[in-house]
Amino acid sequence: MCRSIRCVRFATVVLIAVSVSACAAFETRETKLQAVKTVGVISAVGDEITFAKGGLTGLNNRSQSFPIASWGLDDLIVQQATTALNGRFQVQPVSYNRTAFTAIKDSPVAPVNLVRSDPFKKLVQTEVSPQGLDAYIVITKAKSSFGGGARKVEGIGFITYGTVMESYRQVHALYEIRVFDGKTFDVIEKMAAPPLDDGGQVRIAGPTRMIDESFATSVGNPAENEKLHAAIADLVARSLSTTLSDMHLADVR
Repeated sequence: MCRSIRCVRFATVVLIAVSVSACAAFETRETKLQAVKTVGVISAVGDEITFAKGGLTGLNNRSQSFPIASWGLDDLIVQQATTALNGRFQVQPVSYNRTAFTAIKDSPVAPVNLVRSDPFKKLVQTEVSPQGLDAYIVITKAKSSFGGGARKVEGIGFITYGTVMESYRQVHALYEIRVFDGKTFDVIEKMAAPPLDDGGQVRIAGPTRMIDESFATSVGNPAENEKLHAAIADLVARSLSTTLSDMHLADVR
């Protein structure tokens, strides 16, 4: 009986300790955000678009990527984020090496990604000017599995997914948002943009929408496809404000 009582007491102490620790982490995050007055916004998402195929679409399922920097998606993201954030923070313009941010890749050895420090931390310290703001909001590419989980897509993309009966086309804009402390450069908050209510048939963990055949790229350079450009820009616009709101960084009215 005594042993059982001791076990119950020990379990209770552990549960309380875990609860207190979780509350302390939440309070610290909230406290840090409340102290933030000035922020800079960094975006490194829209350098290229990737065309991927899945399902029964033939033997050539390799992805192809094309440059779309001319679309100015990252400038659009910064502008829209600035508008959304201005109600709570003083958003100040910053300059940064966008190529350095887009060049960051996950290690092919999965456990390495779990133990290494955030790969963007050093870049915020060395590639962003001015320094000294209260926080830096960094928006970069995110990844998601598709087609049964065997393959992954990233950032801006166009997917064609075929079945025996029909085929689907959808575009995606996968990104994640980090808030870095401007003094310690630790991550205060991090969230990947969630799917929208009108997502596509192929399940992807991020903003996506179905499109029809008229969006298919008939030109050699996808960057010249204005209809595709407009669809991606709309997807980013509709998802960005809600994601910032979910992070308690902006109010959606």
